[in-house]
Amino acid sequence: MQTHSLNPDLWVDAYADYLFNYAVVRVSDSEIAKDLVQETFFAGLKSAKNFKGDAAERTWLIAILKRKVIDHYRKINSNKGKAEVRMSYNTTTDTEGDWLEEQVADPFSLLDTSDLENEELGLAIQDCISKLPKKQALVFTKKTIQGISTEDICNELDINPSNLWVIIHRARTGLMECLNSNWF
Repeated sequence: MQTHSLNPDLWVDAYADYLFNYAVVRVSDSEIAKDLVQETFFAGLKSAKNFKGDAAERTWLIAILKRKVIDHYRKINSNKGKAEVRMSYNTTTDTEGDWLEEQVADPFSLLDTSDLENEELGLAIQDCISKLPKKQALVFTKKTIQGISTEDICNELDINPSNLWVIIHRARTGLMECLNSNWF
């Protein structure tokens, strides 16, 4: 496996647009998205010592940004959004840091979540995914949970990128409706 190294001097030029587009889709506010990207770069600098090189630099920064987006919604939803999703597919191992999100945990987050809330939300999400139409569940799982590239999913399922994003949008909408009625 190829190991990667960090090069913070190039982050803004190389990743700012990508991270901004990622954030603005999730928060629907360009100013908040800009702030989240800035916080992501700051957190990346602060936790650079935790970077193990197992993932590409951009992937690592996206994982940090995901946590920033979660923290953003936690702040605005207080009790509604306190749980963080930690889905484990193999509970028989005691290895630490298997999940990228755990490797880049934000030490500056003021909000804490309980293991019970994490487990409950993870089970609620799994239940809601199982209620989605089969193709939506498959595409959502491959793209969002497994992190498979758009190109690979499109080739495997013989769909175009526009269709993929429509399917993901519908899956997210279905998941949100399901979670709002069954978990929140």
